[in-house]
Amino acid sequence: MDNLLTIANLKKQYGDKIVFDNVNATVKQGEVIAILGPSGAGKSTFLRAVNLLDSPTSGQITFEGSELTNLGENALNQLREKMGMVFQSFNLFPNLSVLENVKLAPMKVKGLADDAATQLAKQLLTQVGLSDKYYVYPTSLSGGQQQRVAIARALAMSPDVMLFDEPTSALDPEMVGEVLNVMKSLAEAGMTMLVVTHEMGFAREVADTIWFMADGGLQEVATPEKFFSQPQTQRAQEFLKKVL
Repeated sequence: MDNLLTIANLKKQYGDKIVFDNVNATVKQGEVIAILGPSGAGKSTFLRAVNLLDSPTSGQITFEGSELTNLGENALNQLREKMGMVFQSFNLFPNLSVLENVKLAPMKVKGLADDAATQLAKQLLTQVGLSDKYYVYPTSLSGGQQQRVAIARALAMSPDVMLFDEPTSALDPEMVGEVLNVMKSLAEAGMTMLVVTHEMGFAREVADTIWFMADGGLQEVATPEKFFSQPQTQRAQEFLKKVL
């Protein structure tokens, strides 16, 4: 199985503060990575560095054979289209209907015709369980529904990898499950995913690999079974004591 993404010696520093340093990791096609760790460990900054939304201080990121940190803006944007990103906040356009939110990027960026974009958007909204919400506006939706629209919008660009930055942290507890179920179905369909999350049940059940980040670095890489039953580092043991 080929590496879709390779991260080498990645570092991010703001002034004197090192957020993370010397991160080395690979992601295979179809692999689901759960990125765990305490608050302030740099997980979200790391995820944003993966698609250069936040430029790393040093290191290399190779995606589908291209070294991202060496690319010009146009080539970088073309590769970014293949990386879907879902944030904590839903970032939907309040003045557009749910359907319009999902079909906007394929039309603007990929030049998809209106009919084809509409068909695609309806298919994706049905996939995330929102076939009855095509024509409503985001403000009338629950947080869980808005996040599912955000996932459909990211999928509309046909990405090769999906990056999720704590996608359930802004949701009421009863809405978390509906979003995780959509993510679980994506994983089962073979989507490559990097997920920064505090949802330990999801990480244990759905992830192929756990990346544990703490104290400025990637401390541990393990299968969920091994990480949750026999964490290798004292830092991971302390973390799991607190969260489980």
